[in-house]
Parts: sequence; structure tokens; C-alpha cells
Amino acid sequence: MLSKRQQLFMIGLGTSLIMGSTLLLPKIALSLPPITEIPEEVLRTEIITSARSPIDGKLLTAAQYAEVQIQLQDSPPLKLSPKVRETIFLLRLRQLIRTFAPFLPI
Repeated sequence: MLSKRQQLFMIGLGTSLIMGSTLLLPKIALSLPPITEIPEEVLRTEIITSARSPIDGKLLTAAQYAEVQIQLQDSPPLKLSPKVRETIFLLRLRQLIRTFAPFLPI
């Protein structure tokens, strides 16, 4: 059985060896992106000429996408039945309760 002083010495020695070995090893730049990846600054300057429809996900040209956006702004949103609205409200309420009390069987 080791005394308290010997235990602390062993812990300190082990910690020193681990810390010392990490300082002496060569550092590898793991945070750098791969060479083949295009930098974000370049991607931000690219002009997007195609898009997907927010309705069905089909590929659209920029002009078609603009037309769809105008049509969506002009058409009023669909009205939901009161039963569906109540169901959505109850599901959201259930999700909120589960956030704070996940152990409740609801």
C-alpha cells in the first residue's frame, strides 16, 4: 500500500510525463481544410443560376424561381381547419412539456 505522499508523487509524475510528451511531439495542423476544398470567400462570390422549387423541389432557373416566389407572395396562405390547428397546438405543447420534463409519460 502506497502512502498518500507516494500516491501524489506518482500522479504528479504521470501527469508530467503526459504533458511533456505532448509538448515534444510535432504538431499536426488538423484544422486546415483539404487542398481540394474551395474557400468560403470564393463560394460567396459565385452567382447562383439554378435553384430548387420551394413547392416540389424541382430544379428551376433563376427566372423561374423568381416567378415562383412572386406567385407565392401573391397567393394567400391556406387556411387550416380548427381541428388541425388544435392538433398542432397540442403537439407543440407536448414537445414543450417533454423539454422540461422528459420523464413524464406523455
